[in-house]
Amino acid sequence: MDAFLAVGRIVSPHGIRGEVKIDVMTDFPSRFDPGSQLWLEGETAPCQVVAARSHKGHLLVQLDCLADRTAAEWVNGRYLLIPRDQAHVLPAGEYYQDELVGLEVVSEAGQVLGHLAEVVWTGANEVYLIEGALGELLIPAVAEVVQEVDLQRGRMVVKLIPGLLPELETVGGAPAGD
Repeated sequence: MDAFLAVGRIVSPHGIRGEVKIDVMTDFPSRFDPGSQLWLEGETAPCQVVAARSHKGHLLVQLDCLADRTAAEWVNGRYLLIPRDQAHVLPAGEYYQDELVGLEVVSEAGQVLGHLAEVVWTGANEVYLIEGALGELLIPAVAEVVQEVDLQRGRMVVKLIPGLLPELETVGGAPAGD
């Protein structure tokens, strides 16, 4: 997928005519305008957008390569992609999701928390799922927490605000290690 960039993910079929419900993963909704070309993850030829409309917080999209509900069910869970060379240049401090996945995440003090495994889209803001020795951590993708992103070094530095790390386990009512 390195030559491509995800702009949406198919979350379910909708209706009987091959329409699919999409989680939009782009700030550029024109990617889904009728006539636009999108690639289904795993396919070699593009599909053309026939129609798109908003529906209950998602986008319903009709692609010319999905003729019916059976075809739509077959692609459920797959990403809709564009060639990376068609990606818009983002302003400084903004990143495409796939540029962040895999970054090592460390605290300001240098404590390795793990690697960024997934960007979770929420209503308020994005959240980074970090997997590491402490288990899974959810880090809000906000300026107060994310202090630095260094793509060249493959690293993200975060400020540990209260509630981000799991509480210390207690032994006999006192914090472990006391």
